[in-house]
Amino acid sequence: MVSTTQRGKVRINIQLPAEIKDKLSNVSSQQGKKVSTFIRESIEEKLIQIDRQAFEVQMKAAYQDLAQENLQISEDFKFSDAENLPETTS
Repeated sequence: MVSTTQRGKVRINIQLPAEIKDKLSNVSSQQGKKVSTFIRESIEEKLIQIDRQAFEVQMKAAYQDLAQENLQISEDFKFSDAENLPETTS
């Protein structure tokens, strides 16, 4: 269930196993944070990680495409490098 609380913020109700709730309470109190703050920061970190992984996948694909294009260009011009060289006699 999602409800609007403040401008730009929403409240989300979730259900967790009791063990996880206890761990959240312990860890958040050790860090001097509210459980809700700890959960929000954890979600933000996870979303950043997912975005970074998606970006890395996109960059890898782009680099691979560029490498293929560079290989094709090299293949297309492999004989043109020697066209203007003076002939040598042995």
